[in-house]
Amino acid sequence: MIVVMKHGATPEEIQNVAARLRHFGFDIHVSAGVERTVIGAIGDKKPAILENIEALPGVERIVPILQPFKLAGREWKPEPTIVQVGDVRIGSDEFVVMAGPCAVESEAQLIETARAVKAAGARILRGGAYKPRTSPYSFQGLAEEGLRLLALAREETGLPVITEVLSPKDVPLVAEYADILQIGARNMQNFSLLREVAVTKKPVLLKRGLANTVEEWLMAAEYILSGGNHQVILCERGIRTFETATRNTLDLSAVAVAKELSHLPVIVDPSHGTGKRQYVAPLSRAACAVGADGLIIEVHPRPEEALSDGPQSLTPAQFSHLMGELAAVAAAVGRRVAQAARVGASR
Repeated sequence: MIVVMKHGATPEEIQNVAARLRHFGFDIHVSAGVERTVIGAIGDKKPAILENIEALPGVERIVPILQPFKLAGREWKPEPTIVQVGDVRIGSDEFVVMAGPCAVESEAQLIETARAVKAAGARILRGGAYKPRTSPYSFQGLAEEGLRLLALAREETGLPVITEVLSPKDVPLVAEYADILQIGARNMQNFSLLREVAVTKKPVLLKRGLANTVEEWLMAAEYILSGGNHQVILCERGIRTFETATRNTLDLSAVAVAKELSHLPVIVDPSHGTGKRQYVAPLSRAACAVGADGLIIEVHPRPEEALSDGPQSLTPAQFSHLMGELAAVAAAVGRRVAQAARVGASR
């Protein structure tokens, strides 16, 4: 349920209501809005308890939450959440683009790519240090060495970095290096991992599973939110259907649905969503037009030599061209895209 405080409720009244809710065994989450404060409360909603809470000074009304995802839903938090990563605000009026190689392969490859994507306007560097692959014989990533190289690229370019974490035991190590922790599609319902990333309080990008509904996706986000980490970014990356023309079927309708149901920012991964570089640009433009808050795109200086996902990776030149196209689409829907930046600035 949501306890809506009156406009002008004092800090003491808010603290008193929160303390009373805890006394009755509720887990609470306080959200201070522009107009008024609301308190999300999860627990046993007995009528006598509700009457007791509603009678407290400063309480305007109590609203039940009907959706199963309590903290991720707009019933609890009507205004959009903005996830702050350095000076990047995901979910704001800026359409944020994250870009980089699928896998970190070497220092030279990563630094070259990082410089190129920053020059084109990317705001966050992506790169995989741990790679979940269908085949056990495929390249599995450089592990901690890959993390070290990502930190080096961040120092070189000033770009925050996002990388995937696969196992609960690796969360502390990855969190030591990364600015955003990525939960991949295969791990969307790895509940132990979701609970562990919640503890870090670092921003988490949660990809939708291959065969999961939007509700299941939001319920996975609920695990992180209920663990006290409210910096969650949703990512639509395509689902498995009967279609074989593309690697997955990029479900852009899920962006509109998630934005309606949830206050969390939503970005799109057109690289995994299509699996073919010739479709990345048109689907990127469409994602911006449908209301996504950003993109995560794979870029490699020489895709034909890539150790992972070469066919879906853009070249730096293709990425730069796409960024110019995105600027026009973003402007048409009231957003903006970062302009080409000077490379070499460090943190």
